[in-house]
Amino acid sequence: MVRQCEVLNMMNLEYIAHVAKDVDGNWIEPHLLVEHLEKVGEIAGEFASKFNSKEWGMLAGVVHDAGKARMSWQKYLRVKSEYLVDGLDLAGSAQNVRHAIHGAKLVEIVHGKGIGRIISYCVAGHHVGLQDWSSSEGAGQASLEFQMSQVKDLEEVHQFVWNKARSINKLVPPWMFSMDSLEMSLWIRMLYSCLVDADFLDTEAYMEPERSIERSGFCSISELLNRLNHYNDLLVQKADNSPLNRIRREIREKCVQMGRQPQGVFSLSVPTGGGKTLSSLAFALEHAKKHNLSRVIYVIPYTSIIEQNADQFRKALGDDQVIEHHSSIDEGSSTYKSRLAAENWDAPIIVTTSVQFFESLFANKSSRCRKLHNIVNSVVVLDEAQLLPVGYLQPIL
Repeated sequence: MVRQCEVLNMMNLEYIAHVAKDVDGNWIEPHLLVEHLEKVGEIAGEFASKFNSKEWGMLAGVVHDAGKARMSWQKYLRVKSEYLVDGLDLAGSAQNVRHAIHGAKLVEIVHGKGIGRIISYCVAGHHVGLQDWSSSEGAGQASLEFQMSQVKDLEEVHQFVWNKARSINKLVPPWMFSMDSLEMSLWIRMLYSCLVDADFLDTEAYMEPERSIERSGFCSISELLNRLNHYNDLLVQKADNSPLNRIRREIREKCVQMGRQPQGVFSLSVPTGGGKTLSSLAFALEHAKKHNLSRVIYVIPYTSIIEQNADQFRKALGDDQVIEHHSSIDEGSSTYKSRLAAENWDAPIIVTTSVQFFESLFANKSSRCRKLHNIVNSVVVLDEAQLLPVGYLQPIL
């Protein structure tokens, strides 16, 4: 009789992903799980489409919270949050109920150990970080292999999640991976980045809508290029026609010309005082506009150089258009909007350190990896490239 009542409860239950209260302490409409899975799948797919992996991102999104589609987790949510609005019988609810590992197990059952295993890394780690596969590699009980072996209640996951997982099929890797390279691990990390950023953004849109709205409002690449051209024109008007200033103009004009060339790897060598900072920015914005790229990322070895360059960029483009992301940034001098943009590099001009940039490419935590997908479809400027450590050039490049 108890089991029959529970089944009836499940049939009539609205499965919830998140709950929140308004400023007066009253419950707002819950964030429904089906809506959350669909939206995260949509956003993650859009992000992953930049590297020809749209369906992979969508699949990760629609299964990432599969474990929440269980009665045990729904009870846990209501007990933990004290959300008692829908009258669900909470008898027998547990103190701590995991959910991420269930999506990892489910997707491997539906799509096999090839496709499914790739997505399972992303799903299992979307809160705790990417995990090693085997306990023999030193991960012990934290390994993905061990964690998946502990899932005993997968049949509790509601059928709507299984159906969504099955609806995304015919997945093909975006290119052939070399077995002796880092390509596969980088691709998985990029998919992981798409998932965690999509999950953060959709959850934030429900839990903190005012924070979500604050993320918008940056200028387009074309608008920034117009601002830079106007700024450079003013500099030319104010400067005398000395040999040095003529050389600076020639360098900038050559950079603009090269910015209209096909995409590739470019090198700029300019002596100190030759106007390299603004000339390189002219190239980067021209190149981004020509090829419909989303942003410019400056990677600089020293924070002292970062601050100098960022100051010049702000003078040319506007204080609110340049995002600095490094350990020495003073929160008192940065805006709320810029701090939000630093979380996922969703801004047109990013200035960061070599350490922040390259360590993030090999990180496993969601907060560090969240921004990685926004490196795709960007102009990346490696300032003082000769300072890159020779021993690390292969994984870097």
